[in-house]
Amino acid sequence: MSSNFRLFWRQKKAVAGLVIVATLCLMALFAPLIAPGDPAARVGRSHQAPTVEHYFGTTKMGRDVYSQFVWGARPSLAVGFVTGLAITALGTAIGLVAGYFGGRTDATLDLITNAVLVIPNIPLLILLASFAGTVGPLAIMAIIALTSWPWGARMTRSQTLALKNREFVVAAHMVGEPPWRIIFVEILPNLVPLIGINIVGSIIYAIVAQTTLEYLGFGDPLNVTWGTMLYNAQNSSAIIIGAWWDIGAPAVGIALVGLGLALLNFTFDEIANPQLRSGPALSRWLRLTRLRARELEAAR
Repeated sequence: MSSNFRLFWRQKKAVAGLVIVATLCLMALFAPLIAPGDPAARVGRSHQAPTVEHYFGTTKMGRDVYSQFVWGARPSLAVGFVTGLAITALGTAIGLVAGYFGGRTDATLDLITNAVLVIPNIPLLILLASFAGTVGPLAIMAIIALTSWPWGARMTRSQTLALKNREFVVAAHMVGEPPWRIIFVEILPNLVPLIGINIVGSIIYAIVAQTTLEYLGFGDPLNVTWGTMLYNAQNSSAIIIGAWWDIGAPAVGIALVGLGLALLNFTFDEIANPQLRSGPALSRWLRLTRLRARELEAAR
């Protein structure tokens, strides 16, 4: 466990991703200090270009895009992180139970997982949201979490099946340890890199799914989020009239979150699969190449 943490902090891309995500989270947390005032208030002319007074310009309704960007990060990131954690918790629990107990339990849970897995998520989300009408953040989180856990469950199940036959798990069985202790003490710590991959991937998916639903008009238009910002910008034909800042600010925010989480995901991949760690090997190869070049120069 400690070696994995040391490896994580030695990766430059992990630190860069963590800085990006932490900066956006701090911006959302301190939104009242960074962008005081009501983000829905009309403070300027329609589609005013970025100025010193309005850093990111204004919307068609004369609202400050910078203020909406900062305040919109709160529900967007909250939905993404909470839903991602819920997806991971649900998938990990189902995968652990199915993989450890096996038999009918595994067969039943595997059947349910496969049934949900083959259903295309985004069309299903759109269908459920259309039946619900305009949905708020809590409804969006529930819809995404209940339809997006099978991928993580299958990964956890396959890894649990491999771990439950290892020597330390068999030894725990032989000394009479209860199943719950074997699952949480012996197996679960060995799944930490896999769970990290699942969390990061689920957060990215949740943010994209939420933005998609809100962009299509299924979110609450009165809530200021990055998704509703894109929806309002699209309805006001911001791109057609050249108001690129109206759609650019939320798009850049979503892209930055995706970039930061992707960098973290690459690091978790390398921890889970050491064969992907090409960075140190490449550095050694470059050092040897330079050394040989110097030796050839000295020989001449």
